Amino acid sequence: MKLTKFKKLKFQSYKPGKYEIPKLKNAKKIIKLSANESALGASSKVREILKNNFSTSKYPDYTSKLLRKQISTKFNCNANKVICGSGSDEIIQMLCQLLLTNNDQVIVPQFSFLMYRIYASISGAKVIFSKEKNYTISVDNIIKNVNKKTKIVFLANPNNPTGTYLYKNELIDLRKRLRKDILLVIDDAYYEYMKDKNYASGLETFKNYKNVFILRTFSKIYGLAALRIGWGYGDKEIINSLNLIKPPFNVNKVAQLCAIEALKDNKFIKKSVKHNLFWSKRIKRTLEEFDIYSNKISANFLLLNFNSCKLSANKIEKKLEKKGIILREMKTYGIDNHLRLTIGNIAENKLFLKEIKNILKNV
Repeated sequence: MKLTKFKKLKFQSYKPGKYEIPKLKNAKKIIKLSANESALGASSKVREILKNNFSTSKYPDYTSKLLRKQISTKFNCNANKVICGSGSDEIIQMLCQLLLTNNDQVIVPQFSFLMYRIYASISGAKVIFSKEKNYTISVDNIIKNVNKKTKIVFLANPNNPTGTYLYKNELIDLRKRLRKDILLVIDDAYYEYMKDKNYASGLETFKNYKNVFILRTFSKIYGLAALRIGWGYGDKEIINSLNLIKPPFNVNKVAQLCAIEALKDNKFIKKSVKHNLFWSKRIKRTLEEFDIYSNKISANFLLLNFNSCKLSANKIEKKLEKKGIILREMKTYGIDNHLRLTIGNIAENKLFLKEIKNILKNV
């Protein structure tokens, strides 16, 4: 019996960072610094919610009404222009389903979050990669790639995996130079960590624009990665259409309640930002002593460049894994001789610095 014909997909599927080291005997010693997760876990307010006994027999609120209300209060935006998803990934998927056909083109930066290109490709669109300059998104190169078939431009700011970012004026310039009917999608996944006065989040900059859509996540600074929850903000017409295709109960009850409490804990967010800034500076400064360079401090990770180092990224990666420390390889993103390092907690950061010093001192 022949199967019904199905799509022949030619793109590379998403490859997450390692979470285990098969050859390492003691799995408890593994330190995972590969997925840009929260260094400090989640807020104590979230942990209190998780202690409750939940009924699992009833469906959650399919509109995430209370969470959308809390989001609108926290960020001074319209709750009716918010949609919640099972991670921001799901919202990217829905945007592509809603807007793209086989004749459309999507522009993404050369080195960018892989799910933009994957969901666009599944929708049948052609993905165009705009060249970056020194691993930084180039507005000029995005504009050069625009043609009559361009439907969406995706970018994260700060960008994953490079950690670089555009200033507010550069984002505004990009929106002005794009055709009005092109949707600019800005992923604010790491905006909370930003301290540069020239930077502004996509939501802050384009809150009232019809042709800009903003993505946010609870997986990073809020520490809710395991609960899979994110949200998007855009024009009511887009949101209404997305709600038509959204799975009815896509965000579970526990995720909604935890996200609401996470948004309320400003003290935890400030503590997380302070921790990230301190350790990013310390790690960056230490690695530069061994000719390992990285991006200007921005998000909760550093893109480590080993071109001037005595050892290659591949050798460092393997030596660290023998010590139970996992970093993110960058070949998947098309970046040679680099590793991405997530800023961990105090103990993790100290152990990473200790082990990499031992490795490089003995070269």
